[in-house]
Amino acid sequence: MSGLIAEVKAIAVLEACRAKGVLLATAESCTGGLIAASLTDISGSSDVVDRGFVTYSNEAKHDMLGVSSKLIDTHGAVSEEVALAMAAGALKHSRAGIAVSVTGVAGPGGGSAAKPVGLVWFGVVLKGQAPQAVRHIFPDHGRASIRHAAVNTALDLVLKTLI
Repeated sequence: MSGLIAEVKAIAVLEACRAKGVLLATAESCTGGLIAASLTDISGSSDVVDRGFVTYSNEAKHDMLGVSSKLIDTHGAVSEEVALAMAAGALKHSRAGIAVSVTGVAGPGGGSAAKPVGLVWFGVVLKGQAPQAVRHIFPDHGRASIRHAAVNTALDLVLKTLI
C-alpha cells in the first residue's frame, strides 16, 4: 500500500468522523500504532483522534482494554473474540464514539496451520451498536506488507461503519 493511499483513506476517515461528530480510538496489536499514526500524520486530526492503545502483549490487552485473560487463553490473542473485546475495550476506556482494533500474525514467524502468517482479525464498534469482526488472510509478502494491508483494511472498516 502506498503512503498516498493511506493518506487519502485517513483523510476520509477523519472527515467521516467529523461529519458524524464522533471521536475515534484505536486498539492495535500487530500494527503497533500504525493506524493511529496514519491518522495523526494528517494536520488537524486532533479534533477526531482521541487515543490509540498499542496492546502488543496479552497483558497489555488485559490491563489497558479489559480483555479477559480467560478469553485470550481460550481463543488466543489472534481471534474474533479478542478483536471484538479489544474494540469494545477501546470504546469503554476512551471518549471515542467509534473504535477499531487489529490483532494478527504479521510474521515472518509465529504462524501455524490454524493461524497462518497473514491472518488478521479486526474489530470495529460504533457507540450504541454491536461490535463487528472481520477476518482477513493477507498474502505473506513480508511483515511490512501485512502490517500496511492491515492499516488499509482498518481504515476501510471505519469508513464503512460510519457511512
